[in-house]
Amino acid sequence: MALADRPLVPEEWVLRIHAVLGAMPRCEQEPAWTGTRWRVGGATVAHVFGGEDQVFRITFRGEPDEVAAFEHMGAPYFRSSWGGNVIGMVLDDDTDWEELAELLTDSYCIQAPANLAEQVARPGA
Repeated sequence: MALADRPLVPEEWVLRIHAVLGAMPRCEQEPAWTGTRWRVGGATVAHVFGGEDQVFRITFRGEPDEVAAFEHMGAPYFRSSWGGNVIGMVLDDDTDWEELAELLTDSYCIQAPANLAEQVARPGA
């Protein structure tokens, strides 16, 4: 469900994100207050949504040193105002979906219980 002033995330993008996170043990897709989120247990792994400014964003989790690094990299990354380990990324036609898949995999491994995270092959590992 989208709020009246927020655009719906293109279905193709939701499907691409779900192709990564839906393959993770016990990671469930569900509607969020706006957009779509993926959770493992009670922990949010990623949240994709359209903003009131008509820009699409995704937030996910990272290690604390990564959060600072991504913040300093600038666009398309940004630091979220909530949570110390939240990384944000603007999604558009130039999004590097392979890189995003790696970041989402890392986010899942941060948020999931250790016994589930151990079942996931991490890119570059």
